[in-house]
Amino acid sequence: MKHLPPVNHSAASATDIERRRFLTLSVASAAATVLPLQARAQASKLKTSARIVIAGAGAAGLTAASRLSAALDNARITLIDARMPHYYQPGFTLVGAGIKPAQYVVSQTADYVPRNVEWLQETVTEIDPDGNKVVTDRGKSLSYDYLIVATGLALHYEEIEGMEAGLIGKEGIASIYNGPDAAQASWQALSDFIDHGGRGVFTRPGTEMKCAGAPLKYTFLADDHAQRRGQGGNVRIEYFSNNKTLFSVPIVSEKVRMLFHERSIPATYERVLTALEPGRRIATFRTPTGTEEQPYDFIHVIPPMRASAAVRNSPLPWQTGNWADQGWMEVDRNTLRHVRFPNVFGVGDVAGVPKGKTAASVKWQVPVAVDHLLADIAGTQSDASYDGYTSCPLITRLGRAMLIEFDYHDNLVHSFPGVIAPLEELWVSWVMKTMALRPTYISMLRGRA
Repeated sequence: MKHLPPVNHSAASATDIERRRFLTLSVASAAATVLPLQARAQASKLKTSARIVIAGAGAAGLTAASRLSAALDNARITLIDARMPHYYQPGFTLVGAGIKPAQYVVSQTADYVPRNVEWLQETVTEIDPDGNKVVTDRGKSLSYDYLIVATGLALHYEEIEGMEAGLIGKEGIASIYNGPDAAQASWQALSDFIDHGGRGVFTRPGTEMKCAGAPLKYTFLADDHAQRRGQGGNVRIEYFSNNKTLFSVPIVSEKVRMLFHERSIPATYERVLTALEPGRRIATFRTPTGTEEQPYDFIHVIPPMRASAAVRNSPLPWQTGNWADQGWMEVDRNTLRHVRFPNVFGVGDVAGVPKGKTAASVKWQVPVAVDHLLADIAGTQSDASYDGYTSCPLITRLGRAMLIEFDYHDNLVHSFPGVIAPLEELWVSWVMKTMALRPTYISMLRGRA
């Protein structure tokens, strides 16, 4: 792997100010973690014999398991997921850009499963909300009183003709979403492309997707790497958006458009990748008027994303509307409770809500869903509400990022007013993304953040 050149900060005084702000931020983050812990320590556990099944042991499933374990006494909590390693998916972009090694994003699921939670290392293949049961790939049937669905999403490379996961890292093809190895292979492909020069094409799928800012981050980072290696004149970076915008929040979209313009990154709109010819290095895009072919030397492929098959093939998805064909769960967007099956909750990527396919969203979604579930057990009501909070530390160059936080209404949310301005490229936001967020994420998995 090539070593990154040192980040050249534009002004020492500005960096010093950002460092002081970061110290303030660190204290605030620590307080935010400790205070809820102190509050929970004072609260007594709720006694119950309820059977709770959690389908999926990713970020949302593990967080839910930890919170329920801490709140309930004598409940039977079963976590179902066959995957042994746990992936810190917000780090895939960092691996794919040569900033972190592949092992940075890998830990073990067993490290986060609470002792009083049964971990069934199988895969949920069938969900029967009418019969209040799930079935695993080994034929085991589990009945439940409450079900939390946290199965994430599935990548569908096969929907792009000529594309398969095995091509990642070959023929100028990159795709950071398919796990640590794919992210590492993507970095090698990107690095080779920058050294040799040519045309780089960066895409976004026509479906909903996890971390919708990642395609933009990767585009910015590719351009910055090229500039730092003195290859700016030999590398052409182009971005192809699936719709008429660059980001779902209008003010952020405009900011990105301005940055693209400053850095001579052309953006082409309403283009969805439908086919690849790796040998010829030709990409075919669907357009409003038909199809068009685009040559490339390097292409970053983000596949269509849909809910897992177990959810898509169950009664749980939206029956009509924009999300019906993608299988996202029909949950109330404020409570994460299923609209038609009140003892079922959907959290994380699988939830069919207007925003929120990020780890930061999980941090706010899961406590709301758990609070409503606990209220049901206690025979009370909860007024907890998820407002669509989503966070995107949008890296714009090595050493700089914008911390974008927003809600269902596209309002910018300020977690650290006076410390971080959301539309400014700051060193402190870069440090949060590359250093501070992973420890916070791990605390979240353990129910502490």
